[in-house]
Amino acid sequence: MGLLTQLATLPLAPVRGVAWVVERAIEAAENEYYDPAPIERELAELERALLAGDIDEETFDRREDELLDRLDEIRAHVQDTGT
Repeated sequence: MGLLTQLATLPLAPVRGVAWVVERAIEAAENEYYDPAPIERELAELERALLAGDIDEETFDRREDELLDRLDEIRAHVQDTGT
């Protein structure tokens, strides 16, 4: 950018700064949403609860299906984005 362009667009600097912050926040939220680690931990905890007798098999099956569906969604997203 030339000096004149920078001077001409200087009033927009706060807007560009806010836009950059919003983009980083969205990026961080997506990274957290599509992180498989919490789902995998929850699956392990679910299995521990079943083996300990804290939950019945029906509850285990229902929750396991939900978590596996979520993992499928994450894997599809990763495959689509290539990340």
